Amino acid sequence: MSSEAFPQQDTIVAVATAPGRGAISLVRLSGPDAFRIAARHVKQLPAAPRIVQLCDVFRGEEKLDEALVTVYEAPNSFTGDDTVEFSTHGGDLVPNSIVAALTESGARQALPGEFTRRAVLNGKLDIVQAEAIGDLINASSHVMQRTAINQLDGGLSRRLIALRGELLELESLIAYDVDFPEEDDGPVPRARIETAGESVLQSLEQLISTAPAGEIVREGAVVVIAGPPNAGKSSLFNALLGRSRAIVTEIPGTTRDALEGVVDTGKWPLRLVDTAGLRETEDRIERLGIEVSERYLASAEAVLVCADTAQDLDRITGAVEKRTEAPLLQIRTKADLVTNGDYLSPSVISVSAETGAGLKDLLDAIDSVIDRRRGSVPKDLPILTRARHRKALESAHEEVAQFLEAWRKQKLPVTIAAVHLRSAISELEELIGTFDVDDVLDRLFSSFCVGK
Repeated sequence: MSSEAFPQQDTIVAVATAPGRGAISLVRLSGPDAFRIAARHVKQLPAAPRIVQLCDVFRGEEKLDEALVTVYEAPNSFTGDDTVEFSTHGGDLVPNSIVAALTESGARQALPGEFTRRAVLNGKLDIVQAEAIGDLINASSHVMQRTAINQLDGGLSRRLIALRGELLELESLIAYDVDFPEEDDGPVPRARIETAGESVLQSLEQLISTAPAGEIVREGAVVVIAGPPNAGKSSLFNALLGRSRAIVTEIPGTTRDALEGVVDTGKWPLRLVDTAGLRETEDRIERLGIEVSERYLASAEAVLVCADTAQDLDRITGAVEKRTEAPLLQIRTKADLVTNGDYLSPSVISVSAETGAGLKDLLDAIDSVIDRRRGSVPKDLPILTRARHRKALESAHEEVAQFLEAWRKQKLPVTIAAVHLRSAISELEELIGTFDVDDVLDRLFSSFCVGK
């Protein structure tokens, strides 16, 4: 969908809160005619911007609601346009009746993400910050929340702008050397340009190295609970989630499909998967469940191998090793029922879903496994959470690397080698949205909710 489908001259309106019962709903009206349209439905708009005023809202002579009304004058609003927000009573009927009234007076129903799109086009946000809004809304863990807020605050954008500035400075050095080779200071030392290029390359590599951790932060780490039937897998699943999600019975084969739940440890979001018990079976439905289990095992970040005896634990560990390349954590379940002297390796973690014993040690062990595989989340460096980020930076890295190779070997004219720098700059500019990037905007905002 091109920018023609999002005409900037339109005044748009939408309910910005989720549908359903609630105390308050927010109706957002934004665009060049926002004040005129809103004035037709309230007797007196607030006299000053950002002052909340209680107003009766009308549709003709019919009173629709008592709402708190706030006005924001351009460019000092979220969208950069004149904006009026109505904090109405909740539910579906009240806010939607106000939207209908505003539409009758000339507003247009906003498309998904159109308010945020206008904020980008009006220079209030860049594309990376706009993506962060979507990530913040969809966040299912504290680490994703922190990462999205950092990006919304401009942490990643500032880093990208700084890299772009370094590349522009490098490009300008080359241009100066080409255009003014006989100046008093003489030609720019080749080592200076090479050092500057290597510095940019290292900075790009540092950012790209955060992508694996960023993928886990955004999507969650798949942690599969595997083991024989009746090994306590579903009980452990429920205990880690903190609620009863999986059916727990003494009948072998109760779990026929994989169940997922998110566990937020505060460090990594875990996509915990309870799977069907691994065993040979003639039951066609149970066999299908085991096949689903095997697919999850193939894509796991870590596997919790569960059994309630040392003998079963050794046996099932061997069976699981053939189905996955992920690290295995051996879990002795039902620790509260253990009365015999089974020998357990020091690496085995004993847990009890009934008493909660060992659950914290288990979560710490899972975090450690993911740390080793993906690297810890850096505290002082923005991380890449989207494939678009990674692709753009990898392309910029390749262009800078090709420039340095040409520069060191002097196998291309300087003006031709510098084209690689210009391409790297373009990649960063498109990433943060300083170019006309309608296609990027269309892909981004198609996933946003209406009203945002």
